[in-house]
Amino acid sequence: MTSYRQPGVVLTDHTFDVPLDHARPDGERIEVYAREVVASDRADAELPWLLYLEGGPGFGARRFVGRQAWLGRALKEYRVLLLDQRGTGRSTPANRQTLPLRGGPREQADCLAHFRADAIVRDCETIRARLTGGAPWTVLGQSFGGFCLTHYLSTAPEGVRTALFTGGLPSLDAHADDVYRAAYPRMRRKVEAHYARYPQDVERARRIAAHLAEHGPVTLGGGYRLTVEAFQSLGILLGSGEGSHRLHFLLENAFVRTPDGHELADAFREEAHALLSYAGHPLYALVHEAIYAQGGRPTEWSAQRVRGEFPEFDAERTLAGDAPLLFTGETVHPWHFDVDPSLAPLRETAELLASRADWAPLYDASRLSGNAVPAAAAIYHDDLYVDTAHSLATAEAIRGLRAWVTNEFEHDGVRASGGRVLDRLLALTRDDL
Repeated sequence: MTSYRQPGVVLTDHTFDVPLDHARPDGERIEVYAREVVASDRADAELPWLLYLEGGPGFGARRFVGRQAWLGRALKEYRVLLLDQRGTGRSTPANRQTLPLRGGPREQADCLAHFRADAIVRDCETIRARLTGGAPWTVLGQSFGGFCLTHYLSTAPEGVRTALFTGGLPSLDAHADDVYRAAYPRMRRKVEAHYARYPQDVERARRIAAHLAEHGPVTLGGGYRLTVEAFQSLGILLGSGEGSHRLHFLLENAFVRTPDGHELADAFREEAHALLSYAGHPLYALVHEAIYAQGGRPTEWSAQRVRGEFPEFDAERTLAGDAPLLFTGETVHPWHFDVDPSLAPLRETAELLASRADWAPLYDASRLSGNAVPAAAAIYHDDLYVDTAHSLATAEAIRGLRAWVTNEFEHDGVRASGGRVLDRLLALTRDDL
């Protein structure tokens, strides 16, 4: 273990050896990395642990500096563990460069089937036994981290002292099709709200889409091909508190005049590439729909199929008329594996995952109905990424869970609020409110 300091905190690196497949503990092993954080003035104190599960899938734990965001509140009473879930961050990577070590697409898909919430929770339990001496810990689950926490309460509630959900209560039984049928209308509402705030962006977005439709894809940094559909996917920004403003600032300087006419500006291309590329989080694209898969049904590119039920998102149809262009949100499509060089070598692997039908159930409604772990959830009203109705139904299904429904924040409320969201959730679990 290596320890070092940042302002106000002491950090310690941990690496844990875990089975790739927990059903085969004597089989292949992978590494899972986690960063311990403790207030510098309490570094030697006996403190309870708080485990943070990041959103995603496919993102390593956020790299805080000092006591940023919610971390300052947590460090008042906890020793915090920021987990890089398997395949992410400093854990054994799973990407276009490493997956071929396993063989062809079939072997790669079989490997990635072990990167869902069930395996992540088994990792957590392995780590907890080694780190806390078996004592349960408080778990804070953001977004997909809350999906993992729901599985945790379904399978190993004895490991959880307190369960805190932020924008992360999944439906217990919805298929991916149900998730996206609920998602596209939310996407439309978020885009309409953006245009109400920035009406000038209606023409700007149409102009960019028309340019791409007329001249063909524009090659961005790293070879990413910006198509009309890829441009629409920038709507994923609209799920965060500052996202609408970021999208506006991106659109306002999209074009420059050149000797050959107007072209998309280099600055626009650079920022769009940074926002759209999956190079830093390829697992998100590979297993995103699989996080909704259970009950023996394949996902079969659910977001793409369901999109066809909402023709207002068809850019060609929009450009033929005078309607505002609709952006899309948290959806992964087959074309992502055509336009993004970091995903292109994994196209066949993704197809195999999309057709896979042997997904195990992730949640146990019966066990959740008897939950005895103090639990609280922040449910962000009209959250772009997680359906409010699905979250409310699950909140009701988890015995004793106290739900706080708010439109004060978007999906990133736990971070954007400083310590306020975390503080309120802790108070709810302690009957202080």
